Amino acid sequence: MPQQVAVITGAGAGIGRATARTLGRAGCDVALLGRNRDRLNDAAAELRELNVRTHIVCVDVADARAVDQAAEEIEETLGAITLWINCAGASVTGQVAALDADEIRRATEVTYLGTVNGTRSALARMRRRGHGTIVNLDRLASLRPPPLQAVENGARAAVRAFSESIRPEILHDGDRINIVLVHLPSINTPRFSWTRNHTGKRLKPMGPVYEPEIAAEAICRAAFGRERDIWVGLSGVRNWALATFLPGLSDRWLSGKGYAKQMEKTPVAGNEPDDLYETVPGAYAAHGRFDMITRKSMPLLLTSRHAQLATVTGLMGIIMLALRRRRD
Repeated sequence: MPQQVAVITGAGAGIGRATARTLGRAGCDVALLGRNRDRLNDAAAELRELNVRTHIVCVDVADARAVDQAAEEIEETLGAITLWINCAGASVTGQVAALDADEIRRATEVTYLGTVNGTRSALARMRRRGHGTIVNLDRLASLRPPPLQAVENGARAAVRAFSESIRPEILHDGDRINIVLVHLPSINTPRFSWTRNHTGKRLKPMGPVYEPEIAAEAICRAAFGRERDIWVGLSGVRNWALATFLPGLSDRWLSGKGYAKQMEKTPVAGNEPDDLYETVPGAYAAHGRFDMITRKSMPLLLTSRHAQLATVTGLMGIIMLALRRRRD
């Protein structure tokens, strides 16, 4: 098998940093994209200890031309890109009425358009050879999209629809390029410390929290498998059912509990640095500050085939129930 060349955006910290290590151990050459050169250098140094060939490009994924130039540079240095993982993102947390329009635009450009730009650059090169894999990240469905996170929820929904729309285009052209969506629960990354925050309280993850290495393992499975979707954990299935069949109850629960579930009691001054426009200095790596509450073991990974089986089983149950009621 030819050498795999993986491109990872947002590779300096969080999920991207953990994914770089995982793919490096899997034998890939790794290109690291991000805005903070110091953290990219640290990530590259870790990989070089594993004898992994690396290449760093300091780039803002919201800049489509810069991402395209980065892709050309990577192929000249490492070779043909076979994997592209879009991990970069930025957000702003708070009630929509309190958010500035420029903040919403910028967060959407990084999270959604950053994924679009990375996907387009990858597709342009993979289509030259007719194969490759692109992995995009989605949020695992909660009871309903939680309050205070409307900007990121909207961006992730756009990423999901964008990815699903590309698949038939690729089939139409006959390319063997796989677009995989990895649906993630709360992950213990530094983002809770540097997200632009209008709540007045320190942010914390909502629901079960997992280490970034768990996300990286799911992304690695997506990169080397042929799945359409991978869901990390069972909580999303349960919450999807509640949100689908009891939407009013879900809304009421979130209106009463959703705020407290996302905020610590510790107030913040309101002028803490964030990464919305510029990177936050500091030796951040993959993990955030929630190691004490994270779940260390690998949760159940559900794939597209599991979802199809669950759908068929559910439909059969509904049909059998309807027939039984009709007989009664």
